[in-house]
Amino acid sequence: MAVKIRLQRHGKKGKPYYWIVAADARAKRDGKYLEKIGSYNPNTNPATIELDIDGAVKWLQNGAQPTETAKGILSYKGAMLKNHLAGGVRKGALTEEQAEAKFTAWLDEKAGKVDAKSQGLTVAQAEAKAKALEAEKATNEARIAANTPVVEEVAEEVAEDAPVDEADASKEEE
Repeated sequence: MAVKIRLQRHGKKGKPYYWIVAADARAKRDGKYLEKIGSYNPNTNPATIELDIDGAVKWLQNGAQPTETAKGILSYKGAMLKNHLAGGVRKGALTEEQAEAKFTAWLDEKAGKVDAKSQGLTVAQAEAKAKALEAEKATNEARIAANTPVVEEVAEEVAEDAPVDEADASKEEE
């Protein structure tokens, strides 16, 4: 029986949500699976991935073949690296401690990159919001400026009428 690590689609139309599963290659895309090893939500930015790395490595060592998308996700989360390091340990090129140290160093570096991207997105979002606010202020000022001359003209007409009335009032007093 050939086993594949692949995505199983869930969610509603236009809002996909995937389970990362180990399944028989002959099974339907959303059909029976052997084990659920994670989930993937592409709707968030950055995408949310939850993965049982040890479970994925176990399936890879037993011969499961990941699909292209699943392989990308496994690489992103470090399961492919951990499988590679485990192969080095089996061959005697590395000790278990060295492999674990390399893997944790890689995880720390990856976490730093993800945090930097998240902060960059937050900063970009804040800049876009500030730019939109400035554009809205400029539009509002333009509207106020367009409406203000009408008010001044009315004030001028009232001011012109007022001296005539005062002049008339002063003539009546005399």
